Amino acid sequence: MEDRGRPCGEALLSVDSGARGHGTSMSLRKFPIYNVCLLFSFGCFLLCPAGAQTPPITAAVSEYVKAEMLRQHIPGLSLLVAKGGKIVLAEGFGLANVELQVPVKPETVFQSGSMGKQFTATAIMMLVEESKIGLDDPLTKYFSDAPPAWKEVTVRELLSHTAGFGDYPKDFDFRKDWTEDEELKLIESIPLAYPPGTKWDYSNFGYVTLGILIHRVTGEFYGDFLQQHIFQPLRMQSTRIISEADIVPNRSSGYRLVKGKLKNQEWVSPVVNTTADGSLYFSILDLAKWDAALYGEKLLKRSSLDLMWTPVKLKNGRPNSGGYGFGWFIEERKGHRCIHHDGSWQGFETAIDRYGDDQLTVVALTNLADAEPGKITQHVAEMYLADK
Repeated sequence: MEDRGRPCGEALLSVDSGARGHGTSMSLRKFPIYNVCLLFSFGCFLLCPAGAQTPPITAAVSEYVKAEMLRQHIPGLSLLVAKGGKIVLAEGFGLANVELQVPVKPETVFQSGSMGKQFTATAIMMLVEESKIGLDDPLTKYFSDAPPAWKEVTVRELLSHTAGFGDYPKDFDFRKDWTEDEELKLIESIPLAYPPGTKWDYSNFGYVTLGILIHRVTGEFYGDFLQQHIFQPLRMQSTRIISEADIVPNRSSGYRLVKGKLKNQEWVSPVVNTTADGSLYFSILDLAKWDAALYGEKLLKRSSLDLMWTPVKLKNGRPNSGGYGFGWFIEERKGHRCIHHDGSWQGFETAIDRYGDDQLTVVALTNLADAEPGKITQHVAEMYLADK
C-alpha cells in the first residue's frame, strides 16, 4: 500500500474526518542518544484507505510527536486521536521492543498504569446501578474484620481518594506473591492518614481495596468482572489483566534508564500485577472503542458517568483539591473542560485526555519509565482544537 509523503518508522491508521505521576513507578531516566537513531528506521505500516491524502494537521502532529520522543528519549509510543467516538488518527512511533527491533503499530499492547483506575471505577458504578453497592455505604458493611476507623470510610471516598488511605509503603515487597487476604491485611494495618472526607491524597491502596470489594460483592475476581462486563461487550480484544507468563500478541516491552543506559523493566510478582489500581494491558485501538462507548449508555447511565466526571466534594462542601471524580481528574484547560488520567508502572507511562464538550480524545502510550505522555496529549489536543 502506497505511503503518500509520510516518513518511515511509523505505524499509521488515519481517517480524514474533514475537519501514575499517578501509579507506582519503579524507574530512573535518560535514554542514550546513540539509541535514538533506531526509533524511526523501520518500514511504514499504512492502514488508511488506498489513495487517501494525509491531512496537514496529521503531518504536523506526527512531526511534533517524533520531536518530543527525541527530547524525552522515548523508545516507543502509540498515539490515538478520536473525534465524536471515531478514530481520526491511530499511529505508532519507534520501537515496541528494542532488542528485537519491533516497531510500534496501532495494535501494540502497552501496560496501563493508573489509567486502569477508570475501569475499576466503572465496575463499581455498574454495581451501584444494580444496588449491590452503595456509594455512601461504610466499608465495614463489606469488610467485617476491618479496623473500627473503616466504619467512617465510604465507597465514594475510596473512589475519589478522600478516604485517608495511604500508598505502597517504602519497604513494600513488590516481588512477594501476596494473596488477596495478605494485601487486605496490610492495607488494614495502616492507620488512616486523615479523617475520611476532609482531604484529598492520591492512594493506590484505595483502588486495590475497591478491586477486593468487587470480588467480595460479585464472587468474581475483579479482572474477570471487567472482562465480562466491559471488555467483551465493547470487543476490546487486547485488553486484559497483565500476565507475563501468557502469550500476548503485540505486547511491547517496558524500559527504564539506569545511569544513562536503557534497561528492561523491573520484575514484580504476578499477583502485584493483577491489582485494581492499574494492572491492565491495552492498545489504542481498544481505547478508541472505550472512548466511543463513553458517549453513550451501553455501560452506564448518563447520570452515573456525570457523577464520575464531577470533582467529589469534601465534608466542608468544597471540591477536593485534586479535582478528582471517580477514576478521572477533571479540570479546565484554556477554556476547555478536560477529564483525564495518566499512568506509571513497570517501564510504561500512559495518558488519556477527553475533551467532552469538544468531542475530542487524545491518548498516548509509551514504554519508558518517567516519560511524560501527558505533555504530548495536551499539546496534540491543543493542535486539534486550534484547527477547528
